[in-house]
Parts: sequence; structure tokens; C-alpha cells
Amino acid sequence: MRVVLSLLVFPIWAMAFDQERLLGEKLFSLEIHHLLESKCFACHSEEKGKVKGGLDLTTRNKMLRGGESSDKVLVPGNPEASLLIQAIKWKDPKYEMPPKENDRLYGKQIEAFEQWVRLGAQWPDQESQNRYVEKERSVEVTEEGVLMPTSGGLSDQWTYRRYKPEDLWAFLPIVRPEVHDQTVNPIDFFINENLKEKATVSPAPPADSRTLIKRAYLDLSGLPPTPHQIHEFGLAWKKDQNRAWLTLLDELLASEHFGERSAQHWLDVARYADTAGLSNDYERSNMWRYRDYVVRSFNQDKPYDQFVVEQIAGDELWERQPKEDRNPELLIATSFLRMGPWDPAMVLKHEARQLYLDDVVNAVGQTFLSTTMRCFKCHDHKFDPLPTKDYYRFYAAFSGTQLAERSAPFLKQENLQGMETGQKATRRMLDFAKEKYHQLLEKQEAAAKKWFSDRGKEYLNQNQRRGLPDEEKPPRHVGLSPAETGRMKVRKQDDWIWERRMERYLPLVQSVYNGPLPQKLDARKMRMPEKIGEFETPQTFILMGGSSDAPGDPVSPGVLSALGLSASNHEKDPYSLPKSSSGRRLALARWITHPDNQLSARSIVNRVWQRHFGKPLAGNPNNFGGKGKKPTHPKLLDWLAADFVENGWKFKRLHKLIMSSNAYRMSTKHPHLEKLRQEDPENQLLAYREPRRLSAEELRDALLVSTGELNRSVGGLPVMPEINMEVALQPRMIQFSLAPAYQPSRTPAERNRRTLYAYRVRGQPDPYLELFNQPNPNDSCEERVSESVSPQAFTLLNSELMNDRAIALALRIEEEFKDLRMQVKRAIQLTFGRSPTPVEWERLQDYLGKMRSYHQSSRPTNTEYPTSITRSLVEENTGETFEYEEILPVFENYQKDKKAHEIKADTLALSDLCLLLFNSNEFIYVY
Repeated sequence: MRVVLSLLVFPIWAMAFDQERLLGEKLFSLEIHHLLESKCFACHSEEKGKVKGGLDLTTRNKMLRGGESSDKVLVPGNPEASLLIQAIKWKDPKYEMPPKENDRLYGKQIEAFEQWVRLGAQWPDQESQNRYVEKERSVEVTEEGVLMPTSGGLSDQWTYRRYKPEDLWAFLPIVRPEVHDQTVNPIDFFINENLKEKATVSPAPPADSRTLIKRAYLDLSGLPPTPHQIHEFGLAWKKDQNRAWLTLLDELLASEHFGERSAQHWLDVARYADTAGLSNDYERSNMWRYRDYVVRSFNQDKPYDQFVVEQIAGDELWERQPKEDRNPELLIATSFLRMGPWDPAMVLKHEARQLYLDDVVNAVGQTFLSTTMRCFKCHDHKFDPLPTKDYYRFYAAFSGTQLAERSAPFLKQENLQGMETGQKATRRMLDFAKEKYHQLLEKQEAAAKKWFSDRGKEYLNQNQRRGLPDEEKPPRHVGLSPAETGRMKVRKQDDWIWERRMERYLPLVQSVYNGPLPQKLDARKMRMPEKIGEFETPQTFILMGGSSDAPGDPVSPGVLSALGLSASNHEKDPYSLPKSSSGRRLALARWITHPDNQLSARSIVNRVWQRHFGKPLAGNPNNFGGKGKKPTHPKLLDWLAADFVENGWKFKRLHKLIMSSNAYRMSTKHPHLEKLRQEDPENQLLAYREPRRLSAEELRDALLVSTGELNRSVGGLPVMPEINMEVALQPRMIQFSLAPAYQPSRTPAERNRRTLYAYRVRGQPDPYLELFNQPNPNDSCEERVSESVSPQAFTLLNSELMNDRAIALALRIEEEFKDLRMQVKRAIQLTFGRSPTPVEWERLQDYLGKMRSYHQSSRPTNTEYPTSITRSLVEENTGETFEYEEILPVFENYQKDKKAHEIKADTLALSDLCLLLFNSNEFIYVY
């Protein structure tokens, strides 16, 4: 009987053992061997010539034998006792493997190793491994995930890895979801459908008319409505709410301010600035023309696909037009490709070139495809089906693209006001720099002439003698003291800076062209050759580790294969772009804007949605990959994307569709808010509207609207609003010298333009705007930071900008009304767009009375503006300190804002009340 039982039990035990063995072999074949090969063999393989610590990990027996530190590196069946597992977990500082932080194994990889050891550390032969691998790769979908066809990674292990279906949402084709209820706005249909599934409450009720008009004005124009506009809308609303709302939307979409507001969002993503950044923060003197191109494009309701193509390949389109009818707008558009920070100084030429191309590739990917291209530049993407090969194929599309300031006649639509005044002011600065430089140069050359004469040699000027041996020419700065040597370098740098500024007034544009790499790269001045002969676009290679010094396999121009969208009719390589020297970017742009490009359509409608709701449907507008936040309403996103493309890629239609929905018009108040916050704490279901704080630009512009000072003219040269004087005058390094001080525009009419037109210096952000979330232009901004921090409160109360605008509002109110009670009412109207309540009226009148008494006994001091300053620098060769004068001619006849010391006590008291209102939530937030 015992024998019979043992015979019955043995097969069951054997089957379990065999199953574990097969699982272990499969795990080793599909995961473990690859990890050992990629992470361990470089240092622990006799075949590769390195066996650190006497430990060879290339076979099971050698692993069991261990190394110098332990003979228990691998204990089959017992991961806790295996030093291998402890090392990859980094549990003991003595054994942290792999030793580099970037190479560490992450959660699932460590779990795989533990499971492999627990299953007996099986190590099948090569033939068995191949069998497991081939069988696994023949199945498209398994429990591990989905295979995604691409052009192939740097290893088969990456090429055939699997992805969670939910992480591939952005790469899957758009299938327009069906709207089952045709009586409602499709947006409301999808939001309500989602809300019914996941919550037990209904959407919030609609907002009132005053809230809606303020919301609409700020969303579409970036400016608050005036009290009169609010009143007129209220009357229309009482007659017919729907008609009043649609009429308002049409008026706002037709306004030229619509393009300005839309441009602000786009320029955040595109990284707009007027200077180049880095160590030589030279002005990009004509970049303002790109900013105005963006404004015009939105105002004209230019189709998005055309907008994209012009920015990526406008110069190639321009080349294809008849010479007598070429459109300069196309060259202006390509300034997008010059937008990133770039400076080739002190960088090897090939490295500077690579820095530019890498920046452009990433900018195009993030902006138009919501794909962070940097993530697969050095290796195949860790999380998304994006192989390194595709990065360099994309890179090859730009390999013949060169930078240049190109001639582009001014357009009739361009605002050229202030050209003459600006030129005159810049010429004054340039002439001063030249005069000071030539004074020093003459002194130097007089000493040089004497040096040559004393030696009986013919005089050679500094250019002629530059290449001579040191013993055959005078010292470099002969005749000058160390201080004068330092001043001469400063004046030369100023000469360059102001010469560059003079180009602001010329019909030039920061653009690109296709051609061979120029002999010299110079961020200060890049010009297109007069004639471009035949040239061969350089071959592009996969750069191992992203290093230009480690070229791998060559690649041809191409697109991202993971989308499954062909770029050509090439049977063997449907993802290829033209290999010709011209036309690569145009083909790429047309692939990006193909109606079936799922990333492009989803990307832009997600950004538009974000503008209206304060947050996007897909949480990371610049990254639709597996590590980005998933869409809260995937059906709605796809419906909007499909509808946008099918209706001609038109923005104004999309805005109106969104703003016509009940979801957009909901109140920020919900009758069951506490319950809803439990069910949906982040309001992902969009059951109510969330207030949003005004952006930095909106806040400054709203101040100017309330005071009546805003200059509403559209486009034109950059303007210089006043900024904190300490920041304006503080020393700012630029290579070999200091950058000139910031000088504000001379008149209030110039300074009080919309903030969109303010001069943006990468190395000197406006402290007020920066504090209130104006993004750093060095990186694409997918979403403005909206957190409140203490310095914001201090700035709103104490900054010169806020106090100047409060005085300006007080002066306006005093001019309109003499009665104290009416002044209080007008202050509320101009800031909040409504009349005060009885309680507010009483309290504010009382406050005004107290402040009048206070200001009768306390008078502020005068504010002076300097017309020149003395700078101090250290001469780089001697280490000696020297000083020099910098002039600030704008302050010689400066039209400053009214200051506190210039107005009477009653006006100061009223300005305090205005400042109080400017600091309120009702002014700073959109509800």
C-alpha cells in the first residue's frame, strides 16, 4: 500500500517541479539573460576581459562558485541568502551593483531576479533560450503586454519588449467616438457620461452673467471687460441668454486681441525670448516679427496644419514660390527653429552644431507631437516605443539646416511704429561706445607706431600684425594701462551689442536655410551666403550615448515609426523622408500635419482645452508617453481631435465649440461640493469649474485696463516697461564684459503696451512677471505654475508697479468723480466690474477716511532716476579692478508715472484703497 501511494504522489510532485523549472527557464530566456548581459557582463565576464572581484557571471556554474567576497553569490531557491539579490537591491553599501546610479535595476527587474532565484536559478542552453524567445515574440498580446512594431531598437530585447495597453493610448489611431445624444453639445455628452459612471452628483449649475463675461474676456482676449461691457452684456443676457452668449463669443473671436491671448499660450510652448541666452546673451533683434506672426496667424484663423508647416519649413516653401511673388511671412515663421538658447562661444564647432540640432529636434517633438525627444537620444526610450534610431532619423531631417539672419521685407500688416525713435536712441548708445573705444584705440596705436619706429620697422595696424610672431609685434594692448585695457574690451563688447540692436529696425528675420555648415558659428551675427552651390548634406549617424565623438550606424532621414503612419511610398522603408538636401523639413512637417497623425491632433486640442479649463485633458501636454498623466476623458479628447481635423484644423471653431458647452459655463460653486471632493478630490470629472489665478501677463494688463492706461495697439517693436530699479541696474555678466543696464521706454504710452510685447531677456527676467509665473524661456512650458508663495503677497502690496497703478487709478477716479461715496463705487466698478454692497460701501468709506488722516501727517520721499552709472570690473589678464561709465540717456527727458510725493494726501488715500482692491481675490482670480 505504501508503494502504491508513493507512486501516485511522485508524478504530482514531479509535475510541479517540472512546471517551476520551465517557468525559471522562460524567465531567464526572456528577461534575466538580457539584464545580465546589459548590466553585469561588462565587469564580470572573462570573455570580455574583465572579472572584477574574481566574479564571473557568464554561466550558472561560475555564478555558483562566487568570487573573492563570497561563495554565496547565488543560492538557488533562496533569494534572501543570495548576495546577487542583496547587491542589486543596494542593501549593503559594500555591494551596490551595478555601481552607477543611472544603471541601477528598478522594481520589476529586481522582482524578476528574485523570482528566477526562487525558481531554482535555471539556465537553459542557447537553443532552448532561442526557442522561448521565438515563441514569445510570435504572440502579439500576452499577460505581459502588447508588442509594438517600430523600426527597431539597439537590441532585440528592446525591439520586442511589451507595453501596457494603457501606456500606448497616444500612439494608437484616433477612432472618433459616437455621440449618442444629439440634443446636447458633444463635450457635455462625454463629460456627463463619465460623471454618471464615477460619481453620484450632477454637474454644477451655470454661472451668472457677470462671471461668464469676465471668464470669456480673459480666456479669449486676456483682458478683463470694462464696466460698460459688463452692463451691456447683462442687458442682452436678460433678453436671450443663449443668443447673448454666442454673440459675445463671436465678437471676442473677431477681436484682434484674440490673437494676442492665443499667442501668449503658444509662445510659452515655443520658448519665446528676444535674446539668445547663455554666456553671450545677445539680442535676437528681429525675433519680435515671429511673435507678431503668431498673433496674426491666430487672428486670421490660419489652419493649424498650415501654421505648423510654415514654422518647420517656411523657407523651403518660400524657395518654391515664384521669385517675384515670394511671401516674407514664410521666412518669419521659421524663427521657431531659432527660438532655443544657443551660443557657440567656447564650444567646439561640432559640439555647438549638435547642441543646436538636439534642441530643434526636442522642440519640434514637444511642441507639435507632445513627445519628449531627449528621452531617446542616448538610448532606446525606457518607457515608450521610440527607438534611438528614430531620434537620429528625425535629427537627419534638420542636418542641412543652417542659421541666418535673412532679408525679409516688412509686411503691410506689421506695426512699424517707433522705428525712428528706437533707431535714434540705439544710435546714441552705439556712438558713445564707438567714441570711447576709438579714444583708447588711438592711444594704443600711437604707442604701436612708436614701437615700430623705435625698431626701424614699418607700422602695421592691429589687424595686419595679428598673425605675426610675438617678438615681431608690440604687446597686444601696448600703451594702455590695465584699467584702459579692460575699458577697451568693454567698449568693444558694447559696440557689438548696439550694432546688433540696430538690426532690430532692419527688414531682417531670424531664420534658417539649407546649405553646408558655415566656416564660423557666431551667435552675434549669422548671415546667409550670397550663393549656395551644390553641396551634400552630411551623413547622420546614431550617436552612441548621445556623443558626437561616438558615431554608430548611419541613418537616413525619417519619422517616428511607432505611429504606424507612412511618410513616403517607399515599400521597404515607409517611414523615410527625402534624402535630397532640400525638402526634408517640408516632408517632415507634412507628416506631422497629416490628418491621420494621432499625436499632432491630440496634442493641440489638449492645449486648447487646457487654456479654457486651467488643466488639460491629458495631464502632461508636452509628454503623451507612458510616464505622462493619462487622459481623464480619453473619448472626449479623441472626439475633439477628430472633429478639429475634419473641420479644417480651425481654432476659432474649436474655441466656440468648447465655450458653448455647459461644462465651460458651469459655476465654481457646487451644492454638494464636500461630497464631490470625497468622490473626486482633484475634480478630474469636471463636475464644477475651478477658479484660476490670472497669469503674470493678465495681471499686469488688467491693472492697466482698470486705470485706463493700456495702449491697445497690436504688434510692433519690443517695449521696455519699468522693472525693479535694482534689477534693471545690477551688473549682468556677458562674456568678457557686462551687459548694458535695462532702460525702460521713455513714455507711458510705450511702457503701457500689453505685456506680450515686453522685451524678454533670457539672462534678466522681469522680477514681477517671473514671480507671478511667467515661465523661463529656456524650456518649453506646458503649464504655468499657479502656486501662491509669500513673496507674491509682499510684491502685490509693496512693489513700485502696484503702487504706481494704484495712484493712476486714483487719479482717474478723482477726475471722474469728486464725491467720496461715488469714488468708492467707481473703484469697485473698475476693479471688480460691479457695484459695492452696502457693507463694502460703508467699510471702504471708513477706510478711506482713516487713510486721509494718515497721509496728512506722512509725506513720501522723492524718486530720482540716474542718467549714468559707474561700473566696476576685474581685468581678466591682470586681476586689477577698473571702472567705466555707462550712460542712461532715456532718463534725461523721461516721462515717469506719477509718484506718491507728487500727489496730495486725499489722492494717496484713494490710491491705498485702490491698492487694497488690486490685492483681493476677486481681482486676481477668474471664477
